[in-house]
Amino acid sequence: MCAWASGGGESRAAITVDQLVDEARFGLRRLSPREAHQAVRSGAALIDIRSDLQRRVDGEVAGAVHVPRNVLEWRLDPACLHRDPELARRDRLVIILCDEGYQSSLAAATLRRFGLDATDVIGGFQAWRSAGLPLRW
Repeated sequence: MCAWASGGGESRAAITVDQLVDEARFGLRRLSPREAHQAVRSGAALIDIRSDLQRRVDGEVAGAVHVPRNVLEWRLDPACLHRDPELARRDRLVIILCDEGYQSSLAAATLRRFGLDATDVIGGFQAWRSAGLPLRW
């Protein structure tokens, strides 16, 4: 049972989702879409966490690997039995892409806790597309 449900454990002050995102971004050197594109060309891994529907409707980023958001931590934790060995590496920059750059900040901050060199794309897929960077359908 979780500490909050049992009445035990440490009490924490409530925060807003905006504060949560701000905290996540504090330790990130976020990349513009063009910077992310160049980093991928130099060997970084680009991970698209958008839903199947979003990718079907809007298209996909050329060169991105899709990892569903609900399994991201299991695939990227280098110590996890369910990791993806090509992605769960501490010797390679990992760039997370979501639709607008909010979920990706939270995800990248979590991956940094695993010891990964992780960041995200400012403005997400929408900014990538607006910048005219490569897509595939």
